[in-house]
Amino acid sequence: MQDTVIEGIDYGPLSSLVGVWQGNQGVDVAPEPDSDEVSPYYEVLTFEAAGDVTNAEEQTLSVVRYHQVVHRKSNDEVFHDQVGYWLWDSATGVICQTLTIPRAVTLLAGGTAQSSGETTVIEVKAVDGSDTWGIVQSPFMREKARTTEFQHKITVTGDTLVYSETTVLEIYGKAAYPHTDGNTLTRS
Repeated sequence: MQDTVIEGIDYGPLSSLVGVWQGNQGVDVAPEPDSDEVSPYYEVLTFEAAGDVTNAEEQTLSVVRYHQVVHRKSNDEVFHDQVGYWLWDSATGVICQTLTIPRAVTLLAGGTAQSSGETTVIEVKAVDGSDTWGIVQSPFMREKARTTEFQHKITVTGDTLVYSETTVLEIYGKAAYPHTDGNTLTRS
């Protein structure tokens, strides 16, 4: 099992994320008015240990900041830029992911992590309207491209990170479109 302490702070399962990851095997399946758009992509995903915070003098969260930049292989243009935090509560084992994308959508997803040897699996979920793990979006997005659910699974084994992500959308008259992304990345 790997050491989870970085500069005196125990990051628990989040310690496996810290570093710069690159991958070029990504596939984005997104909705279009008449069909699906399938876009192969490459990306850089950076996770930085960011210390810890104490809430109401009772809860301490370890914090990992991240930035994800995704480029289409077809034209090298950035088509997704995402920032946020991963948080771990050692007392309860709860993992949180906050994320914001520049489409006026943000969310707080929650879940758990399992570690065994060199492998850590983190799974989080958010649902629109939830009192705990929810989604906030602008009035335009709520009306035209509403996000109703988000699920994210990351598996880290050594210097390999594999993720799958599903964002369920109400868009183009489709009531529950599963917009999916997935990639395999290597820590550099």
